[in-house]
Amino acid sequence: MASLTSSRLSHLLTISAKKTALLGTANEMKHGAAGWVQVKRCKSSIDSKVLQERQRQHMARGLPKQKPITGVKQVIVVASGKGGVGKSTTAVNLALGLIAIDSSKSVGLLDADVYGPSIPKLMNLKGNPELSDNNRMIPLTNYGVPCMSMGFLVDDVAPIVWRGLMVMSAIERLLRQVDWGLLDYLVVDMPPGTGDVQLSISQNIPIAGAVIVSTPQDIALLDARRGAEMFKKVNVPVLGLVQNMSVFQCPNCSHQTHIFGSDGARQLADTLGVKLLGDIPLHLNIREMSDRGQPVVISSPDSSEAVAYKKVAAAVVQRLQEVSS
Repeated sequence: MASLTSSRLSHLLTISAKKTALLGTANEMKHGAAGWVQVKRCKSSIDSKVLQERQRQHMARGLPKQKPITGVKQVIVVASGKGGVGKSTTAVNLALGLIAIDSSKSVGLLDADVYGPSIPKLMNLKGNPELSDNNRMIPLTNYGVPCMSMGFLVDDVAPIVWRGLMVMSAIERLLRQVDWGLLDYLVVDMPPGTGDVQLSISQNIPIAGAVIVSTPQDIALLDARRGAEMFKKVNVPVLGLVQNMSVFQCPNCSHQTHIFGSDGARQLADTLGVKLLGDIPLHLNIREMSDRGQPVVISSPDSSEAVAYKKVAAAVVQRLQEVSS
């Protein structure tokens, strides 16, 4: 075994010292790099927040200022992510239900579905609106509900083939050039989807709350969720969901069948953290009376389906109180 001379020991100690120094430098570099990354991340986070705030301010400058509709206390929009889920029928019976549960309240109905207006048929109304002394359109009225729709301004079978700017102009006219008188509630039947009309109405007038209509079917719920998320993004309170066509009861044997699924809207409401306002059954009487222009809340006020709509109306009023407080 080789002897450990003083020169050899000195050499080993020198090498060890150099290794320690190198390790120390490496550790310092490692900690320094980590600290630099942390500082970089913090700076990046601050820059991101500053950028988001600048973008928000920039967008706010470009947005129209919300202006209330003259004479209208609260605006309730009835929306759905897709068509064919009974949104317009729900809007009509909701408006009538609000009066049914409190006859002291005045309620109006605005059909904002420019391409497919349904309110004239559902409310059994025809004709062109007259003009008031201040050159505003006077709504057509039935069942105590003043109504305005693009369907009053065009022929029944005339297709509305308009580009976006013309649609926006029509919406502006329906919002600002109608003499509603004094209303406690204006129920707005929105077009399906999450497009220009929904955005324009949400940005131009203060909305008390949105009611989302959907069937329990998965494909309808996907679009209903998009609709709810859109209203959240534009700071419109989502009052809740209405589960339409929830169950079919055989008129002969009273057997119940969940044709479109069971409790899908209830589960979506739980996911979104909003209230399920009520269930509306799939009932022949609703379809027949709607086609005749005699909504079930008026034509069959004591029926189970009319009671369901009135329960939804009561839930909407309760949610409006909760939101305003």
